[in-house]
Amino acid sequence: MKKKVLLMGASGSGKTSMRSLIFSNNPASMTQRLGATIDVEQNHVRFLGDLILNLWDCGGQDAFMDSYLSTQSATIFSHVGVLIYVFEVESRSIARDLEYYTECLTALRKYSPNAAVFLLVHKMDLVRLPKATMLEKRTSELRQASGDTEIIVFGTSIYDESLYRAWSQIVHTLIPNASVLTRHLDKLAAACNATEVILFERTTFLVIATSSNTSSPAAQNNSPLPAASALPSSTSPTTLSSFGTHSSRASTIPPQDDSDAHKLDPTRYERTSELIKAFKQSCTRTREEFHSLEMELADFTAVLDELTKNTYVLIVVHDTAIETAALRLNIRLARKKFEELQSDSLLT
Repeated sequence: MKKKVLLMGASGSGKTSMRSLIFSNNPASMTQRLGATIDVEQNHVRFLGDLILNLWDCGGQDAFMDSYLSTQSATIFSHVGVLIYVFEVESRSIARDLEYYTECLTALRKYSPNAAVFLLVHKMDLVRLPKATMLEKRTSELRQASGDTEIIVFGTSIYDESLYRAWSQIVHTLIPNASVLTRHLDKLAAACNATEVILFERTTFLVIATSSNTSSPAAQNNSPLPAASALPSSTSPTTLSSFGTHSSRASTIPPQDDSDAHKLDPTRYERTSELIKAFKQSCTRTREEFHSLEMELADFTAVLDELTKNTYVLIVVHDTAIETAALRLNIRLARKKFEELQSDSLLT
């Protein structure tokens, strides 16, 4: 099954860098070596085994944009599942950027009226004003330019977890019957008495689905998948303590009540993706292979293990009486069912 993903935006807005970071496992420090995209670069990214993302990275130079909107219009905008349009947050030519965007949106409505539209306000790390204020301003401009078209806007940067947040939600819309996976994650969570269970795609470690025990005090801040929000004001490293005591990392998120040591960080999914991916890269550099991870801390226990050939699952429990061996046993017993579910989901 193929899904066409159109990645567009002005030249230098950061499209190729984010693609390299998410799908090629390159660290942010290496993206400065990447050159500008010439015309259209097509990549077939295998995601979840049989789901193939046909990613069209479109060069943003004016000559190319004019061509996309005239002679190549039918080719570029036909059969699109998702349009991802990237705006540089502090662009000096925002009026021209919006003009090209509205023309692309018109062509998309004509050739792929059912395509989902995601707008990324990128390079938020460069913003000098309060990030939330700037993102709100850009979001208002984009909603006005989009008219009646339904859009989802994210503020992103390659230097923190915000990019994983955006791409996780984008990819989630492309997975058929993702709700079925979520329902069975609920069953796995109940069997483990888990506070939270998170399903990751194996290569990118993007979040596919989550399940939380909403009756647990630790899950009061949970949402099924991360929604768009302002970026944190600091990008210092984080750890899996996001699942235990709230970290001291400064952010635009309102302060949490420290009386509950089990409150969960709203950005925990993306932070975990970022952390594990960095750890896998470290393993690669030392010629070691990453297989699984266990953590037994004062606040919680966590087990990360392979669930299917294309996914990893992270189980977090705050009941210290539950052994990691029991969590691993439940994962092993669930593997066959999730392999079947994943196969059925991609075939339907």
